[in-house]
Amino acid sequence: MNRVRCLVFNSALGPLDYRVPAGITVEPGSVVLAPLGPRQIIGVVWEAERLPGTEVPDAKLRPLLQVLPVPPLPAPLRRLIEWTADYYVAPLAAVTRMALSSTAALQGGSTVTEYRLTGKETARLTPQRLIALDLLHDQQATIRELSEIAGVSDAVLRGMVNAGLLEPVVVDSDRPYPPADPNFAAPDLSDLQADVAAKFVSAVKAHAFRPFLLDGVTGSGKTETYFEAIAAALEAGGQVLVLLPEIALTETFLKRFEARFGVAPVTWHSSLKSSERRRAWRAVANGTAQVVVGARSALFLPFAKLGLIVVDEAHEISFKQDDGVRYNARDVAVMRAHFEKVPVILASATPALESLQMAEAGRYERVVLPARFGGATMPDIQIVDLRVEQPERNHWIAPPLVKALKDRLDKGEQSLLFLNRRGYAPLTLCRTCGYRFQCPNCSAWLVEHRLSRRLACHHCGHEVPTPDACPECSEPDCLVACGPGVERIADEVAEILPEARVALVTSDTLTSPAKAAEFVEMASNKAIDVIVGTQLVTKGYHFPELTLVGVIDADMGLEGGDLRAAERTYQQVAQVAGRAGRGEKPGEVLIQTRHPEAPVIEALASGDRDAFYAAEAEARRDAGAPPFGRWAAIIVSSEDEAEARDAARGIGGSAPRLDDVLILGPAPAPLSLLRGRYRYRLLINARRSTELQRVIREWLDPLRFPPGVRVAVDIDPYSFV
Repeated sequence: MNRVRCLVFNSALGPLDYRVPAGITVEPGSVVLAPLGPRQIIGVVWEAERLPGTEVPDAKLRPLLQVLPVPPLPAPLRRLIEWTADYYVAPLAAVTRMALSSTAALQGGSTVTEYRLTGKETARLTPQRLIALDLLHDQQATIRELSEIAGVSDAVLRGMVNAGLLEPVVVDSDRPYPPADPNFAAPDLSDLQADVAAKFVSAVKAHAFRPFLLDGVTGSGKTETYFEAIAAALEAGGQVLVLLPEIALTETFLKRFEARFGVAPVTWHSSLKSSERRRAWRAVANGTAQVVVGARSALFLPFAKLGLIVVDEAHEISFKQDDGVRYNARDVAVMRAHFEKVPVILASATPALESLQMAEAGRYERVVLPARFGGATMPDIQIVDLRVEQPERNHWIAPPLVKALKDRLDKGEQSLLFLNRRGYAPLTLCRTCGYRFQCPNCSAWLVEHRLSRRLACHHCGHEVPTPDACPECSEPDCLVACGPGVERIADEVAEILPEARVALVTSDTLTSPAKAAEFVEMASNKAIDVIVGTQLVTKGYHFPELTLVGVIDADMGLEGGDLRAAERTYQQVAQVAGRAGRGEKPGEVLIQTRHPEAPVIEALASGDRDAFYAAEAEARRDAGAPPFGRWAAIIVSSEDEAEARDAARGIGGSAPRLDDVLILGPAPAPLSLLRGRYRYRLLINARRSTELQRVIREWLDPLRFPPGVRVAVDIDPYSFV
């Protein structure tokens, strides 16, 4: 091979051809260093026939500089990258970049100097050194990473090294992970679990693509069944990928995995230190990382010998990425399994309607676990009509739920209150002049957080201290919190049950896997009486003494323009209800609502999931909505409102006129200002048979926009704001 075609990570450039110098061997998938003008860039060698480019005479080709010391990206991963770019109308280079997600990993083997506490005392301990000593126990990392963990400067830590408080440790960057033992602690499965596990094991041994929908009620032991498939993959020498929707769930899963296989799996998520990401990426690429548990980005890791993919809580919306490459990890996982020729298991107690439809059509094999493991029963669900059972003034917990909370506390049992709204209150206004606190960068209200004494935007991260007076009329002590967030509910619980130990569980409090582990430890040891939380507490947790779940506002998710609102509300409430009564004691769920006659509330009360899904499917079929029709969104944004509006009108004005495609808009997005950018949206509704991606490409490719305008395409959108 004298010349190769390279995919380079520059959005302004297409594929580039290079000459292969003597003595260098390359193949498709090789990661290379190539010249571009005076710079050096990273590229990936690709099959020329699959990557159209401009033919350049051999004499004009510049030579590759180096083949980087990592295995080539495997062919199944390259086919997945191509499919993802094509399906989600994304640049091929942007998708490929996700596979090379650790630049440090591309540099080859090395050692790194990390530091840890020596345990020695010293007479001179400054306040900052005391902070570092408190926060860095059991930590070993580079100086920079330790400074981020402790919140102190590098200089403070280097002073601690000189004082003998920290010591250097030289570690091999590529040191192997301890091997998992598939026979470490084989579980005692029920007959039904054993039947399901046998199907999974058989599929793993067959080394063929086979998609499963594991549909089991909460507490039915789904994890134990797919653990047997993982054991079979390990025995066959294969690697396993397990996708989880939330980092907060990782720590709980790791403990269960370690109890079953003797060691923790390799993790992959945004909280990893750069050295950990480097080590994990290289171990995946060389095949020594046996089981990887991670967030959606783990899907594009370069596995050397993948044998099984598991997507846990496969219905979760957080598997859909809403910026950059807007892919759905659940669907891409199925395609990766297809290209790798391995089984994939989508596990959920409340599967997505799209997954159920695929099972009904015979594309997925549905396996069902209809009952809880070990004789535990499903909780009793009751509806609290807030029009009749009204909470006290300026309170949000209705009398029946107050009574149930007191009863559980008297019995020494645990309760969980769910409200999917972070902070103390969603809106703060001045009672004198009516001024409302709004984000300067987004068309959204600032949310009051009393724990941190800040007003924060949950879209862009803008924060300001809560003022003592109104910024508009300067009146002091006039600010009013409107509506409840979880912090306000926690305050109300403390008022109702002053002796109760209350834990607040949100993404603001569980900011790392370690904090999630600390929460699980406290709840498991009954150091918590009442958990108040957002959607973070709806899944994955198993607390045998938790017997009461209260849903504060079941109607909240039904508001707004979310076309999947009913399905999402059902999934969320059913999942949080499933936290109750998972042990020997029976569980009870109280759902507060102002619309008890709503179909989703009636379905939750009756426990008739199939009837709800059937009605929802019929409504979607009538509307031509997924899974029976196709949706796509075009989002136009700019820092200049007129520029965004004109670009959106230009797109709308050139829209194709097709019988099987309905194009709505452009219109200002519901969140018309986001992170300082004005936004317009178009929604496309097409028949299932339509080649939607081709239509969009032929529509948008000829158009040209000012440099400040961004045009994003969202295939199968989940967010409509």
